[in-house]
Amino acid sequence: MSGDLKIYIDGASRGNPGESGAGIVIKDGKGRVFKRLRQYLGRATNNQAEYRALLLALKASRELGQNIRIYSDSELLVKQLKGSYRVKSKGLKPYFDEVRGLLRDFSSWEIAHIPREQNMEADALANEAIDTKEN
Repeated sequence: MSGDLKIYIDGASRGNPGESGAGIVIKDGKGRVFKRLRQYLGRATNNQAEYRALLLALKASRELGQNIRIYSDSELLVKQLKGSYRVKSKGLKPYFDEVRGLLRDFSSWEIAHIPREQNMEADALANEAIDTKEN
């Protein structure tokens, strides 16, 4: 598969920091679900879980498409990647740097903040990962 992808990501943390999980839904250009992923992340903050979900999504998408649009309900992650917010947390900086490096693998990328209600499937996958503690 090659072309445009819509990628919905969510990171969940129970306790902040606490047990965490990542949920990812990858759709083709016509909005059809191509892939669903979940991963138990162990102990992490909610923001670390969000970044780790994005990293998993980018790694899973490299072979699938060259033009990606990422959707996240994390305002912090979206604004940091757009350059509106600086990455002040030493705990997030390595994730941010890795994401920026992986984004170079794509011809084009965009990221958009969406309300949690529009990200329910990725949220459910992230919570399932925590509940089952499996990938």
